[in-house]
Amino acid sequence: MRLAPLIVAALLAPAVAFAGDLTVTVKGVKDANGAVLGAVYDEASFMQLPKAKAVARIKAAPGAMVLTFHGLPAGRYAVATFHDANGNGKLDWNNLGVPVEGYGFSNDAQGSGGPPKFGQAAFSFDGAGKALAIDLDY
Repeated sequence: MRLAPLIVAALLAPAVAFAGDLTVTVKGVKDANGAVLGAVYDEASFMQLPKAKAVARIKAAPGAMVLTFHGLPAGRYAVATFHDANGNGKLDWNNLGVPVEGYGFSNDAQGSGGPPKFGQAAFSFDGAGKALAIDLDY
């Protein structure tokens, strides 16, 4: 009967929140100039880099690159990524407001005259780990 108190205590203990890795394969990097950057956002922080839930940066190489976001808790997120070819830390635009560096979003979401809405790029993350792929648009 000594086991009964342990079972009761385990049942009454709060559930442990899971935090896992999100692995994002960024496809279509044109060259080895600069870096590939990515950010994970929840709905409240979407497209506000200082409020991103996680960020990653790796040296660019042609083809597919892998960004890993460690220790991400369960939630609903969207990922934005771009190839910062000139290494200035931001997505560059031409005079018409069109990006001149490759960029992409989770679900390969496309915006109309700007970035997609959060709901278009959003996915559920259970905290146990997930892999997804994003194709860059140039």
